[in-house]
Amino acid sequence: MSQHTLSATHTNEQDRSFDRGLKNFMSLVYLQMGVGMFVTAVVAMVVGLNPGLLALFQDTGPEGGITVLGIVIALVPFGMIFLMSFGFEKLSPTAMGVLFQAFCGLMGISTAGIFAVYTGGSIASVFLTTMIMFLGISLWGYTTKRDLSGLGTFFLMGLIGLIAAMVINIFLASPAVNFAISIVGVLLFAGLTAYDTQQTKSLYTRHASRGDLLKASTMAAMNLYLDLLNLFMFMLSIFGNKK
Repeated sequence: MSQHTLSATHTNEQDRSFDRGLKNFMSLVYLQMGVGMFVTAVVAMVVGLNPGLLALFQDTGPEGGITVLGIVIALVPFGMIFLMSFGFEKLSPTAMGVLFQAFCGLMGISTAGIFAVYTGGSIASVFLTTMIMFLGISLWGYTTKRDLSGLGTFFLMGLIGLIAAMVINIFLASPAVNFAISIVGVLLFAGLTAYDTQQTKSLYTRHASRGDLLKASTMAAMNLYLDLLNLFMFMLSIFGNKK
C-alpha cells in the first residue's frame, strides 16, 4: 500500500471520527435544550395555573404589572448568564448543567403569566408550530454551506434595537407598535436560530481538543433555548387567542 493511500485512509478515518463527534455533540446540545424547555414548561404551568402562586410574581388585577419578587426573578437569570459565560473555565460540567436547568426554571416563573392571558389550546398550538419552525430553521443552519458568522453584528444590533423598542412601548402601550415588535422579534430570532446552530458546529471544532465539550454543549444549549423561547413568545403575541 502506497504512502498516499495510507494518508488518504487516515484522513478519511479522521473525517468520520469528526463527523461522529459532531453529531454526538449536537445531540447532547439538543437534549439539554429539550430538558431545559421541559423544565420551563412544567414550572410555568404549575405557577401559571395556580392563581395564588402567580400573584407572588405578577399582579393579576386589571392594571397588571409585576411584583418586586417577580422583578428579582426576572433579573437573576441575567446574572446566571454572566456567571456561566465568564466562569466557563472554572465551573465544572455538572455546575454548568445545574445552573442552566435552574435558569430554565426561573424562566418558567417569568413566563407563567401567559396562562392567565392566553387559552391553553392556543398556547399548545402556537408552541407546536414554533417548535416545527425552529427545527426546520435549525436544520437549515446546520446543513447550509453559507457562512453566517458575518451576521453576528447585525443580529446583535437588531437585538439591542428590539429591546429598546420594547422598553419604549412600555410607556406608549401601543397595540400597533407591539404587533410590529412581535413581527420583528419572530424574524430576528428565526435568524438567530440558524446563526446559533451554525455557531454550535464551530464551537465543537474549537473545543473538541480541549476536553470541555460538556460545558461547551451547555452554553450552546442555552443559546438555542433562548432562541426557541423568544421565538415562541413573539409567535404567541401574534397568534395566541386571549381569554
